[in-house]
Amino acid sequence: MTRYMTDRGQQTQYAMNNENDTIIALATPPGVGAIAVIRLSGPSAIDRIDQVFHGKNLADQDSHTLHFGTLRQEGKIIDEVLVSIFKAPRSYTKENVVEISCHGSPYIVKEIIKVMLAVGVRLAKPGEFTQRAFLNGQLDLAQAEAVADLINSDSAASHEAAMNQMRGGFSAQVKQLREELIHFASMIELELDFGEEDVEFADRAALEKLINDLLKVIKALVSSFDLGNVIKNGVPTVIAGKPNAGKSTLLNALLNEEKAIVSDIAGTTRDFIEDEINIGGVTFRFIDTAGLRETTDKIEAIGVERTQEQMKKASLIIYMIDLAHDTVVELHRDINKLENLGIPFIVVGNKIDQAQEDLKAQVEKINGSVLISADQKQNLEALKDRVLEIVHLDNFKTGDTIVTNIRHYDNLLKTQNALQDVLNGLDNNITGDFLAMDIRQALHYLGEITGEITTDDLLANIFSKFCIGK
Repeated sequence: MTRYMTDRGQQTQYAMNNENDTIIALATPPGVGAIAVIRLSGPSAIDRIDQVFHGKNLADQDSHTLHFGTLRQEGKIIDEVLVSIFKAPRSYTKENVVEISCHGSPYIVKEIIKVMLAVGVRLAKPGEFTQRAFLNGQLDLAQAEAVADLINSDSAASHEAAMNQMRGGFSAQVKQLREELIHFASMIELELDFGEEDVEFADRAALEKLINDLLKVIKALVSSFDLGNVIKNGVPTVIAGKPNAGKSTLLNALLNEEKAIVSDIAGTTRDFIEDEINIGGVTFRFIDTAGLRETTDKIEAIGVERTQEQMKKASLIIYMIDLAHDTVVELHRDINKLENLGIPFIVVGNKIDQAQEDLKAQVEKINGSVLISADQKQNLEALKDRVLEIVHLDNFKTGDTIVTNIRHYDNLLKTQNALQDVLNGLDNNITGDFLAMDIRQALHYLGEITGEITTDDLLANIFSKFCIGK
């Protein structure tokens, strides 16, 4: 399929392959369950199900109704089902949509899909239902992408961000920016039509003010991406420190399960162990690593090397200090190494119940440090609070527009650069044709975000990442 849009108007042309196909896919996760839902969409969806459904004539029924009956193949009952009918355009795809609720046996699901294929439907491609919703104007492209984010959301914050985008919060801001810019673009384009008469329809001072106002909004959206990326993808957090500092004990305490082996023998952890923990609505991927020390043990040395690699890739490091056995000299040496990494870190003094007072006092002087007992689960809430402070979740408020998608972020950066070129052009009194080029570039990048301007490759890349059935 191809979608075209001119830069100077709202005319859109679609060339869609197989637009009259009726598609089918399992909409619920595969495997055994109480029920499964099989979805169909397309002009003939209701007619096709009528060919195998025994109960009411579904084509005669109202939209948004449920009907009990049996699905049969050559007189043989496959299953007793509930069929939901959504008639165009009052459906997710704006086409006729049918949802079959059947018993959740993989055999039954396979047989139902097989009998539907036999009457002329075809298997849906990944994301094809949502792609049809986009192409039929039910959703814009940013909203369609938010559908996938919503399905994959695993925390309150990622759910909130995806829901806001799916309901059009981000799209509304982008469209408003674009509409304000289109007005001036049309004025400058009009000047080009009267080039020989040397007239100005676009007030340059008003254009400069508009560009500056747009840049403020775009810069705020660009700045939100760091937080949005944390909300969407979680925070890779490495727990590091010397052997026996209590790293594995801390991981187990945070998880409330014996995930990592804990032993008094130094060097027990030879490789990294990781698991996800939800703290305050944010997903943290905690990674317990091998203890950092010089060693002649080849296997342990590989573990130490992997720890150092994980620390370089982390978004946050929790560095464990053994308050019972480490020294002040070692503490300051380790802090210097952490600072040189340039990655946010929290110094955690462990074994507070066995602490050396001089070392404890030095740890307390470090900004943002936390004293805990991982074994006794003491002060873990204080550590969690500190972890949340580091990711600045307090900047995220319900209803805020947060950029969570790398494609949107990239297009906003390109828009920002194009608008800066417009400002530079105004400062240098360049002619309207060059101004128009830069404004058109900005409009193009904004249009790509919401799908007002798309290509085959872009759509294929986006929707191929969706699950089949959505």
